[in-house]
Amino acid sequence: MSVKIRLQRHGSKGKPFFHIVVADSRARRDGRFIEKLGIYNPITNPATIELNVDSAVQWLNNGAQPTDTARAILSYKGALYKKHLQGGVAKGAFDEAEAEKRFAAWLENKEARVQDKVQGLTKAQSDAKKAALEAEAKVNQARLDAAQKVLDDAKAEEEAKLAEAKAAEEAANAPAEVEATEEPSTEATVEETPADETATEEPTAETAAETPAAEPATEETATEEPTAEAEGTEETKA
Repeated sequence: MSVKIRLQRHGSKGKPFFHIVVADSRARRDGRFIEKLGIYNPITNPATIELNVDSAVQWLNNGAQPTDTARAILSYKGALYKKHLQGGVAKGAFDEAEAEKRFAAWLENKEARVQDKVQGLTKAQSDAKKAALEAEAKVNQARLDAAQKVLDDAKAEEEAKLAEAKAAEEAANAPAEVEATEEPSTEATVEETPADETATEEPTAETAAETPAAEPATEETATEEPTAEAEGTEETKA
């Protein structure tokens, strides 16, 4: 009987999930199997693999033939390398303790590389998320700036309209204010003119009235002067 180490598909459409099994090569892919060695989930990154390495090495030593995908999984988990070390022990190249030491070192190195990959993927996801957040923040800021610009333009337009309306209103009210200011000035001038004339004429009338009163004084003076002259003439004659 030919025995195969292969994958048995499970999971829903678009979300495959596999069992690593040892089965008769004549059995259906998802049919009966002899032993389940582990699981394989290709959806995760890195892929999730659980494998019983010792059982896989035993089946390999018994002649089980893995499929291409199963061989890649066995190599990834170190089953093929452990089979190779057991061959070296069988040939006497080194003892079992040395084989276990070498296999432990290989596992440690493999785990370190896997962890580096996980950290790299985590960092890449974090950087991608940060870049996406920054891009979204820039887009949001651009939207806010555009909205603020629209508001500023509307406000400026409204202020311009208000200023224009105010200027038009002031221009419409300006002539009426000028007329209202000029009319009282004209009336005041008209009213003040007769008062000035009356004030000018009144002193003239009083002066005219006082002039005749002064004339007699003049006559008296004129009358008295000849008297003095006459006196002087009389004195000369004497």
